[in-house]
Amino acid sequence: RKKLRLSKDQAAVLEECFKTHSTLNPKQKTALANRLGLRPRQVEVWFQNRRARTKLKQTEVDCEYMKRWCEQLAEQNKRLEKEVAELRALKAAPAQQASPAATLTMCPSCRRVAAAGPSA
Repeated sequence: RKKLRLSKDQAAVLEECFKTHSTLNPKQKTALANRLGLRPRQVEVWFQNRRARTKLKQTEVDCEYMKRWCEQLAEQNKRLEKEVAELRALKAAPAQQASPAATLTMCPSCRRVAAAGPSA
């Protein structure tokens, strides 16, 4: 079978129709086929393929979004693991003041826990 090659005008009309309706009922399909000089089955297949391409493109966009989100979570996880290690190190160190919990403060700008003291 020879592959159907649409003219630029036919493709433009199909794209315009797809923007308003991603699916066609039988009457719309027949009317569009007659208008473009195609068989209804050709119009039907074009719409099926166009929906598939749209779905694939959306899946790619969603995948890229999820990838970026995962990278952000991984960075946040590393930062939190580092903070936990710092807190464990502070807890394991000999207490220099009466209350170790009172010596911990959080920097409002970088949101890191730091030991408060004469140098802080």
